[in-house]
Amino acid sequence: MIIVMKPEATTKEKEDVIMRVKELGYKPHVIVGSTRDVIGAVGDERGKFILQSIESMKGVEKVVPILKPYKLASREVKKESSVIKIAENLFIGGDNIVIIAGPCAVESEEQIIKVAQAVKEAGADILRGGAYKPRTSPYNFQGMKAEGLKLLSKASQITGLPVITEVVNPESADLVAEYSDILQIGTRNSQNYELLKAVGKLKKPVMLKRGMSMTIQELLMSAEYILVREIVQ
Repeated sequence: MIIVMKPEATTKEKEDVIMRVKELGYKPHVIVGSTRDVIGAVGDERGKFILQSIESMKGVEKVVPILKPYKLASREVKKESSVIKIAENLFIGGDNIVIIAGPCAVESEEQIIKVAQAVKEAGADILRGGAYKPRTSPYNFQGMKAEGLKLLSKASQITGLPVITEVVNPESADLVAEYSDILQIGTRNSQNYELLKAVGKLKKPVMLKRGMSMTIQELLMSAEYILVREIVQ
């Protein structure tokens, strides 16, 4: 369900609605809009109609069921396009075009620093590089792992470029988040739900790639796993 607040709703009225959502056993997710705020209530679908009682509370304009299976990723919840802050004066979304560039894999200190400097000189905004590399063949180079993360961090410090790198399993998610500004979920892991839940808890921007043969709805449901874990701990 989404609770649409009136444009003139006070802070106290919004706080009362959030408290009531929690009392009913749901998790509130506040989306600040340009003209009014919306509060999403996330939880068990089977009892969602109990939330309809909130419509009588002060400051509430209406309570509307979310019809899509993906709730927080739906335009019903947030009509405005998202703008994600990556670094000072660097945002993804809106009118700006952001360029991400770099090698497929981090292979050495000399390589990643030289490439990072070239990427910076070419005008790119974000450095990419794989420290962990999922490969089709088990005999191919699998990445430098933790050492590769440290080299990416060093290249970032030298060039001032934020870093994006791939997370391949829940066990290494915290470590990857420590050294990177954006977490990438690759094609092969786009429906690895335990990994999606793990990165959702890290409070970092996530770039989710579309999996092979994945429908749009399946992609949005994968995004939902990440968004839900941001508020459901």
